[in-house]
Amino acid sequence: MPPINAKNECSGFGHRFVEIFNCYAFFFQKEDEAAQQVADFFKERNIPYTRKLNNIWARNRYWDKDKPTLLLNSHIDTVKPANGWQRDPFHPGIEAEDILYGLGSNDAGGPLVALIATFLHFYEREDLPVNLIMAATAEEEISGAQGIASVIPELGAVDFAIVGEPTQMRMAIAEKGLMVVDGEAKGVSGHAAREEGLNALYLALDDIQVIRNLELDRISSLLGKVKMTVTQIEAGKQHNVVPDSCRFVIDVRTNECYRNEEVFEILQSQLQSELKPRSFRLNSSGIALEHPLVQSGLNLGLSYFGSPTLSDQALMPFPSLKIGPGDSARSHTADEYIRLSEIREGIETYIRLIEGI
Repeated sequence: MPPINAKNECSGFGHRFVEIFNCYAFFFQKEDEAAQQVADFFKERNIPYTRKLNNIWARNRYWDKDKPTLLLNSHIDTVKPANGWQRDPFHPGIEAEDILYGLGSNDAGGPLVALIATFLHFYEREDLPVNLIMAATAEEEISGAQGIASVIPELGAVDFAIVGEPTQMRMAIAEKGLMVVDGEAKGVSGHAAREEGLNALYLALDDIQVIRNLELDRISSLLGKVKMTVTQIEAGKQHNVVPDSCRFVIDVRTNECYRNEEVFEILQSQLQSELKPRSFRLNSSGIALEHPLVQSGLNLGLSYFGSPTLSDQALMPFPSLKIGPGDSARSHTADEYIRLSEIREGIETYIRLIEGI
């Protein structure tokens, strides 16, 4: 196998893969075509890989069972295009020689391409301080059961991970967890013209006011307060009938000071509505500042922060560092883009980060 030049791989593979990635990744949640492109890319370079569902992973050639294992992971799926696109989100193009527009180009096509190029750079190395697994996985945007969660049991022992997300190559050493709670206030229906019934909508509004004012005591130095936001509400079917049910949804972002179950118990004690969590599994996650991977980044002059957004990091039962080219502020927006120069810089930084462990 000829030597791999990471920058050449970026310009060649990056253009080709991100284009196909954008065309197929979310179209009716059809991720199989995007996964096949990653598989074909590895196959063309004679790199053995494994596929499970729409997830692809490969290991470095000179695997050593006595070395710790580092997982390189990013996702192939995207969200549905936002309103307001001035370009075709499924047919990306490069403008001003450096800006790649297209759905998923920033989140997380750029980080994914950069991690794969980094994996290729190290693939033939025999003197690595770690084993490497490169995993391109599905269903990150929905925290689905058929994404990274289905892959982790197949990988064997993993000691730590780099999660590729757009962070401007800053180190996210912690990220908030997510808990979605469905609430229902129950009243008694009656005629709106008479003093009848018990208005469930008013009961829900009382609870929503409690949520707006509720502040938990434990505040994280990295992630700040636990944040609770009511994002959906539904009640009533006729203008003249007092509604006997009002449903609402609470988006809860937890810091590392609380488990999701604990926050749910607090909500139950404060609200009169019936509450049901969709899941407790997406807790706050991160990596210690003293970890060798983080220390390597600090030696490179990289800054660190706590991320308010969720990633597949939440599903990993081992320490993980979220870092990648691009800007989180561009994610899920119309005319999403990433700069090719950002991808090249990301590859170089990933390589130096791993070499410094």
